[in-house]
Amino acid sequence: MAREIRLTRDGYERLKRELEQERARLQDATRILQELMESSDDYDDSGLEDAKREKARIEARIDSLEDTLSRAVVIEGAQEKGVVTLGAIVTLKAREGKGEQMEVQVVAPAEASVLENPMKISDESPMGKALLGRKLGETVHLETPKGHREFEVISVRN
Repeated sequence: MAREIRLTRDGYERLKRELEQERARLQDATRILQELMESSDDYDDSGLEDAKREKARIEARIDSLEDTLSRAVVIEGAQEKGVVTLGAIVTLKAREGKGEQMEVQVVAPAEASVLENPMKISDESPMGKALLGRKLGETVHLETPKGHREFEVISVRN
């Protein structure tokens, strides 16, 4: 049996939008490939091969998104308020240095993205694993490439 993938509502909707965009890209790639095949006299044409590879990449991405969405279980809220669970937005304060703060959301690997605000970290990453189950005021110990870091959980929004 396929393993379920737990996603936040936002993550599920984002993946659905991405799937629709990829399907539109596939239509364009198919049209371009057909045009190249009709106009090409030489099957060794690199443009034709590039178009075939691009179409295959898009098809693979669509397959991956469809698989993820077919196994998705949307999580709604936390079981215990104030405890870091999947989907929680956590504000952390560094225990060393200037005590800078950062905000992260613990999500499934399919949703993880460091480019968003708050940064979406996988529950399978070292930080995600360290945060799960923590409560307000607890200290999180984390080994990073730059050494040992400690963070205090100063806010948990589920």
